[in-house]
Amino acid sequence: MNPVELIQIKEQGDAIPSADLRHFILDYTRGNISNETMTGLLKAIYNNGMIPEETFALTESMLDSGERMDFSFLNNYVADKHSTGGVGDKVSLILGPLMAAAGLAIPMISGRSLGHTGGTLDKLETIPGYTVDISLDEFKRNVHDIGISMIGQTAEICPADKKMYALRDVTGTVASIPLICGSIMSKKIAEGIQGLVIDVKIGNGAFMETLGEGQELARLLQQIGENFHVSTDIVFSSMDQPLGRYAGLWCEVTEVINCLQSEGPEDTMAVTFELGSRLLIQAKTASNKSAAMNLQRELIESGRALDKFLEMVTAHGGNRADIASFQTLHLPAEETVLSAQHSGAISAMNTKLIGLANSELGCGRKELADLLDPTAGMEFYHKIGDQVTEGEPLIRLFNSNSEKLRAALTMLRASVVIDEEHVDHQLFPVADYKN
Repeated sequence: MNPVELIQIKEQGDAIPSADLRHFILDYTRGNISNETMTGLLKAIYNNGMIPEETFALTESMLDSGERMDFSFLNNYVADKHSTGGVGDKVSLILGPLMAAAGLAIPMISGRSLGHTGGTLDKLETIPGYTVDISLDEFKRNVHDIGISMIGQTAEICPADKKMYALRDVTGTVASIPLICGSIMSKKIAEGIQGLVIDVKIGNGAFMETLGEGQELARLLQQIGENFHVSTDIVFSSMDQPLGRYAGLWCEVTEVINCLQSEGPEDTMAVTFELGSRLLIQAKTASNKSAAMNLQRELIESGRALDKFLEMVTAHGGNRADIASFQTLHLPAEETVLSAQHSGAISAMNTKLIGLANSELGCGRKELADLLDPTAGMEFYHKIGDQVTEGEPLIRLFNSNSEKLRAALTMLRASVVIDEEHVDHQLFPVADYKN
């Protein structure tokens, strides 16, 4: 069947035969189908969706376009974690070393900032010497030797996804659940994992703002995992306010170190431990949630999780001495504060706006070639429900560019809503996904 016929099938709302879809994707990856023709298919999928079998074929096509890793020679349970993105979400940097300290093998392929959300790779690269662009052989060796390695997507892993994602970004077809799920799961399955936990963010700072949207995404992610024999657990967590105390680049790494030294914020650790519990139970390292929680706390309190983080940093070219003096690195030249305009209780936060302002500070890109500012970020003094007084600092902004600092502060003026009377507002920090 020729490409035009396949696009017409999808435009009519019908399912494309799996074999034909696979041929289409692989021909596009090899350059035999133009971007213009692929755009036609992407828009047809965006407008008409896919049945699960089509999404399975899409995912398999992306997998078959590149290399699949094999860690079957390891005795360890091989697993990973994915988040749909948020503001202040540094959980991967805590959870990965924590799970490796528990004896799991964690081959983690991470991403960069996207829109208002931060990128794990951008945060890692603020660690002096840390290299995210290592060969797959080095990546596999790190996973074998220390139990964890965190890198970016390489040319060998799912090149079809990489090429299609770049096109989706400029054709307005990013927000398609089948395309999102195929992109996420192809990269994770290519890691050769046995288990996966996915943190689906819900709220005004998430790509999925409602629980209904999140459930639709979760259902398909789990179906893909089952189809490819990867145990997949889904957890929902709130993104109606930033996670943790800091959002930015180096400042989030410092918060990670604090978390691994038993000094982490309650909300960040709640999400981390919930996700970790799922993986530990999958791996049969813990028999139940209570045992999994206790094990994670012990690994942090004993310093073993921090040691594993430092091992990973060293393996990627970083220096332990820099981490030891982390409080003196990347000091910002500029700072200011957003203060409360009147007294009352914080009833809401515009998390997406906060993320966009954080990007404006120097933590995100408007163009692919933009340089990031490792000194940039925000510190949050309050959460929803807190009582504040007029003039009290709410958010501290910092970077090394006064013009960007002023622009970000202006953006934040309407980001925190304060009611004169206390309003009960309960956020779910973490919630179960029920299939």
